[in-house]
Amino acid sequence: MKKVYANATEALDGVISDGMMIAAGGFGLCGIPELLLEAIKNSGAQDLTFASNNAGVDDFGIGILLQTKQVKKMISSYVGENAEFMRQYLAGELELEFNPQGTLAERMRAGGAGIPGFYTKTGVGTVIADGKEHKDFNGETYILEEGIFADLAIVKAWKADDTGNLIFRKTARNFNVPAATCGKICIVEVEEIVPRGSLDPDMIHLPGIYVHRIIQGQHEKRIEQRTTRKKEEA
Repeated sequence: MKKVYANATEALDGVISDGMMIAAGGFGLCGIPELLLEAIKNSGAQDLTFASNNAGVDDFGIGILLQTKQVKKMISSYVGENAEFMRQYLAGELELEFNPQGTLAERMRAGGAGIPGFYTKTGVGTVIADGKEHKDFNGETYILEEGIFADLAIVKAWKADDTGNLIFRKTARNFNVPAATCGKICIVEVEEIVPRGSLDPDMIHLPGIYVHRIIQGQHEKRIEQRTTRKKEEA
């Protein structure tokens, strides 16, 4: 099976469509599938639902799709770095399903493992629990959270071989692994495609069985909040 594609547009061909739920890896601007997000923007697909920790910033990451009003709903933990995200939500232009960060990661992981739902104490007694099933275990109350089963997963990795075995670099691993597993189709962009057999099996973070398409590209790797000391203080 061919897994390596020439570019993001080619990798999305025949996959992207209106109304999809997309699980996107990354945390802030760290480890985000920026090339695939740009290609989704250029595809013109509308009414998209994104399950992602956040939406990047206004002009990068999922933020570029908010600018073009291609996103109907966000399933997220955090909105703080994206003014347009906040504006659309407060104006009633964007649906938002808030999830505690660990719950969102576990919902993705559960979907990837074929688990339709799980109980958690996180969110009990808050607005997060509104409308959700409650159940007591050993005298403690839990709420039912559903696994995320996405139509498409888009993630960013450091290295891959042509079978889709992936290695993520340091904190860029973040949400990428659970996001990759919960999509019916998983497309990955990587910095380097290496020869088959060159990756140490003990170092592989995600096996190629989860990966359907791969592209290699150059990445901008922006820093969300650059914090440095003045030279004389360093």
